[in-house]
Amino acid sequence: MRWEKAVADGLASGVSHAFGIFDKTLCDIQEVGMSPSDHWWLLEREDACGACREAAIVIDGRWPRSMRIEDARVSVARRL
Repeated sequence: MRWEKAVADGLASGVSHAFGIFDKTLCDIQEVGMSPSDHWWLLEREDACGACREAAIVIDGRWPRSMRIEDARVSVARRL
């Protein structure tokens, strides 16, 4: 639960993408005005982008277990 859902006018409906950094999704889509929403992006959801899911699993696997809990979740984009 450490990813925010990406929002932008140019993203296709019916697929949710995880917001990464540098105004891109985890699957490398970049849209003008893209931002993280106030809602979490969950890889378990049926509408989750498969490429974002794969990237999230790899990235999350590199984080220490203690940083994977809800209280350790910090929005990178909101700190930039």
